[in-house]
Formats: sequence, C-alpha cells, structure tokens
Amino acid sequence: MKTLLITFKIFLLFTLLTGIIYPLVITLLAQVFFPYEANGSIMINDNKKVGSALIGQSFDSVIYFSSRPSSVSYNPLPSGGTNLGPSSAKLKDMVNKRKNQFVAFNKLDSLTTIPSEMLFASASGLDPHISVSAALLQVDRVVAARKFNSTQRARLEQLINYQTEKPQFLCFGAERINVLLLNLGIDKIQ
Repeated sequence: MKTLLITFKIFLLFTLLTGIIYPLVITLLAQVFFPYEANGSIMINDNKKVGSALIGQSFDSVIYFSSRPSSVSYNPLPSGGTNLGPSSAKLKDMVNKRKNQFVAFNKLDSLTTIPSEMLFASASGLDPHISVSAALLQVDRVVAARKFNSTQRARLEQLINYQTEKPQFLCFGAERINVLLLNLGIDKIQ
C-alpha cells in the first residue's frame, strides 16, 4: 500500500510538471519571444486572415502563382504524403497528369522541364514553398492574366527576387519562394 501511495504521488507530480507547468512555461515564452510564430504565422491582408505563411494552400486563379501539389488538399490535420513508391503506376499517372496540367495552365512548351516540386506533393502535403525556377515558369501567365505592362513585369521579377529565401543556415535545402507571400505581394503591384 505504501508503494502504491508513493507511485501515485510521483504520478501526480509528473502530471503536474509535464502536463501543466511545462506547457504553460513554454507557451508563455513562445508568446513573449516569438508571438508571430507561436500564433501560427497568420498573414493578414485588408484586416482579413488570408492564410499561414507556414502552410501551403491552393491558388487556382490564373492571376496568382500556383502552389506545390498537396496529397491532403492542404488540410493540416491529416498531413502526410501519398506513400507511393517509385515503381507505383498510380504515382506515375499522377506525375504525368500534373505535368500536363502545369504545361497547359502556364501555356508552356511540352518539352519544358518542370521542377519536381510542381509534380510531386511534399511529404507533409503542406509545403508553402516552390523553387525560383517554378515561379519563373509561371511569370508569363500571371503577367498576361493581370495585363501587366513591361514596368509592372519588371516589378514582378523584382518581387520574385526579393521574396527568394536562401537555404536554411546557408547550406540546408535550396532557394525557395513562399507562394502566399509572393501572391500577396503581386496584389500590391500597380
């Protein structure tokens, strides 16, 4: 009985420490030092929440840059990939379909090399970034859809350059562009 009482006290202590005190301290520190990130990196445009800078979303309009495909329809709750392997016929069909759609949507030559992130969904299905080359392949479509003149096109190209994020710690990953931030920037080009 004595051992059971000690075990129960230890259980309560660790429940209090790890279930209440630790989460409250971490939440408090996050809110004080990283409030933007702790609250989901929510982007606001014209006093409306338009999305999170950390979670990809679908942009189907010709006036915006397209995001990377998602195997979970950009839903953060069941995030995950398709788990289809390189020998999967279903994966091959999906990639071919995505390539044909990207080529047709952007009015590209069928021999154009399409960046892999526009053909394959990310492992989480929520990646908000595309490569610079994927963005550049979409410039002509966006310019035509918005009826931009040459000055506005130059501003768009400057925006792409400005929005390009360097590899993490200058060595991990590749240069990338957050599609939501890029699309919010396009709306400001006059």
